[in-house]
Amino acid sequence: MNDSKNIVARHFGLRSIAILEATKGALSILAACLLLALRHRDFQAMAAHILEFLHISPGRKFFQAVMRAAGHVTIKNLWIVFFGVMIYAIVRFVEATGLWLEKEWAEWFALLSGAMYMPWEIYEIIRHSDDKIRWTIFIFNILIVLYLLWLLNMTYGHRRRAKLQQSAEATDSK
Repeated sequence: MNDSKNIVARHFGLRSIAILEATKGALSILAACLLLALRHRDFQAMAAHILEFLHISPGRKFFQAVMRAAGHVTIKNLWIVFFGVMIYAIVRFVEATGLWLEKEWAEWFALLSGAMYMPWEIYEIIRHSDDKIRWTIFIFNILIVLYLLWLLNMTYGHRRRAKLQQSAEATDSK
């Protein structure tokens, strides 16, 4: 692949990932604000209504776990979750900004954060191998990680060639 194609692949690839990361940050803030707006509601009643709407049987373990968790919700817990989600959103926005500006530190950060989720995704796929959404997320994440590996490898190779050329020019000028 020539350099002009690499520049286009780099530019549009990083911008696409930046948009994805910014979207995750924005959705996180929206969810945290929604959760905080509902802080004075009966979480067990809301959870039961949602689970009923989703046709999840009260006899299932998932239903019981959600109801137990909803019973333990306090205002303090909500604020802790809210601030945790806000920190997560800030990290996503910083990463998105770095990728948009095509900063190498952001490429490394995106690579590591994408690869960090893979063991969990593999575990979930093993537990629920028929879940198409989990497979889609996993494959999408693999593609992003592979793209970032390719990009960083390309950058490293370009730097190595530049150093060799610089060394050769320095040797020639002596």
